[in-house]
This record gives sequence, structure tokens and C-alpha cells, in this order.
Amino acid sequence: MDFVIRHWSSSRMKMMNSECLKIRKDILKISKATGHGHIPSCFSVVEVLCALYETMRHDPKNPAWDKRDIFVLSKGHASLALYCVLARFGYFDISKVYSFGQFESSFGCHPDRFKIPGIEASTGSLGHGIGIAVGAALALKIKGENERRVYTVVGDGESNEGSVWEAVMVATNLKLDNLTVIYDNNMSHARGLQIPNPKERFKAFGCCVSEVNGHDLAALKKEARKKDRRVRVIIAHTKKGYGCAAMMKDHYAWHRRAPSDQELEEFCRELG
Repeated sequence: MDFVIRHWSSSRMKMMNSECLKIRKDILKISKATGHGHIPSCFSVVEVLCALYETMRHDPKNPAWDKRDIFVLSKGHASLALYCVLARFGYFDISKVYSFGQFESSFGCHPDRFKIPGIEASTGSLGHGIGIAVGAALALKIKGENERRVYTVVGDGESNEGSVWEAVMVATNLKLDNLTVIYDNNMSHARGLQIPNPKERFKAFGCCVSEVNGHDLAALKKEARKKDRRVRVIIAHTKKGYGCAAMMKDHYAWHRRAPSDQELEEFCRELG
């Protein structure tokens, strides 16, 4: 299967899920309004997050539901994407997210589980979220709540942290078959330690590994539903800034940038 995510084209964008388009526009508008946001990193996980929230057991009206599945965004710098997805799924109104990163706002540049409904873990210190997810999966096993699952999204750049692989080693040793790790392979590691073969590496730790186009919503949902007797890992091949040509071409320049009025207009036009 070809996992190369090709450059943007108008015909390809027409195929993108309409809700994902709206979420990308929300991210752009909120970033423009607040001056904050890792837009390229957020754009790479939009479909991943939507697929998970369309697959997991959860209740926006009762975020603490004791039968819910658990989601941990280990790459916490993509918090704006998660906030916008949670808003679309009814956890709160999108208008609240326009306080993102502002003084005394609940919506920080990294998620805080004590302030926002639907956030299960306070993350942002890279390499830590997956360990929290492993602990949550083990806790559910100990409690005998075998119907509940734990999902976590880990960045490929984040995976330069040794704690990521220590957590995977613990998870496989404990046979946590209720844990699914989604590895966002958006090539952030290109300026760090190279990880050219994540599938083989996760397999070497004893995981059940599959690969998918990380912008194919249907394929992601299909993979998220699968179970195995081992820890599951989904390698999601994505593009930073997906949907906006200028960002995909030079995503490093957009690492901490917010769009100008003109750029916002151009990007929204590209998205349709």
C-alpha cells in the first residue's frame, strides 16, 4: 500500500470530510484571534482525533462516565486541535476556545485535565503522555473493566524521548491488549534523531502494528476498531499543515506562527 501523502490539490481536498474542514478553519481562526497555536502539528492529527471520537465510547454530556474509553494526547502541543474536536463533538461551545492561550483562560496551550471537560491527562512535556496511557490501561485491567479501552496519540518527534520506548516496553510486558497507540508520523523527527522504520521498531517491542494514511478518516476508524491480544500500534502517515499548501511546503516556518488577515483568508479559501 502506498502511504505517501501527496501535495494538496483541489480535487483531493473535496474528498476531505466536511467536519475535518470545519475543524481546520476553527483552528486557523482561533490561532489568528489569539496569536497562539502549533497549526501544522494540529492539522496533521485532525482526522486521527475525529476517527477516535467517532469510535470510542464517550459521552459529552457526562465526561466522567465510568464506562467511557480513555484518550490521552501525548503530543500536548496539538491541544488546539483537540479542543476544536471536543467542541465539535459537543463537550463545550467553540466560542469558549477563542480564549485559547489568554490570561486566566482554561484553554491553555497545553491541555489541563482539571480545567476542561473531556481532557483525561495534562500533557505537553513530551514523552510523558504515553506513560500515563499505559498506567490507565493497567488500572482498567486491575479493576476488571475489560470492555474499556485506552487510546493515545504520540508524535514522531516526541518519540526521540526514551520514555516513549520505556512505556511501550512496559505495556508489552504487561500484555495490555486494551491499549492502542497512534503514532503521528508527520516527519517532525527530521530535525532530530531519525526514525525511518517505526513499524519495525514497534514490532520489535512485541506490538501488533498496522499502517494507514493518517488523513483517511474511514481507514483510521477501521483500524481504531480492531483489537488484538497485544498492544496495538497504528502508524498514521500524515503531513504537517495538511490542507494548506504554504504550510506543507515550509512547516518549520509555521511552527509557532499565527496567520495574518490575508493568510487566513487564503488558507480558508484553500480549504473550501
